[in-house]
Amino acid sequence: MATVSLSTLARSRRENSQKAVSKMPGFKPARPGEISIAMPDDTDAALYFIGRIRTPWIETSDCPRNSGARRDVVATIELSERYVQGLKDISLLSHLIVLYWLDRSRRDLIQQMPSHVVDARGVFALRSPVRPNPIGLSVVELVGVDGANLKVRNIDCVDGTPLIDIKPYFASIDSVPDARRP
Repeated sequence: MATVSLSTLARSRRENSQKAVSKMPGFKPARPGEISIAMPDDTDAALYFIGRIRTPWIETSDCPRNSGARRDVVATIELSERYVQGLKDISLLSHLIVLYWLDRSRRDLIQQMPSHVVDARGVFALRSPVRPNPIGLSVVELVGVDGANLKVRNIDCVDGTPLIDIKPYFASIDSVPDARRP
């Protein structure tokens, strides 16, 4: 078995991180009141994208910002063949939690100016896709299963978005009806 030195691993992580930054799309400038930060040179982890999400939205600006506008749209989650066995019994569920990588999102804004507020808010107090780790989360209704494809409603990402994970949604433990929000 080949061994790899820690310095080789660190160099590889740094190179992969630099490649990821160079592939990031161009972004519009920060709005007044927004604060950006320098991102670290190295990454802490790696992900395996387990599929892609197919939606009618081509640009991020096309994605609906509220669930009412996306409730009737049926999207397709295309799971990579190697993970299909993990779908066993998924049709027993009515709803799923879908985690996905918002690969077109800016990552350096730590405070943002949403259009519905007058003062900047910290990224961790917002549902914005612009965040250090642009992970999207949607609770979706499972409409159908066809082999490696899941038909779902209520997802809000652009066509081709990389899929990170699928988890069952259980209202008994995932719902917090009296949660506080501004």
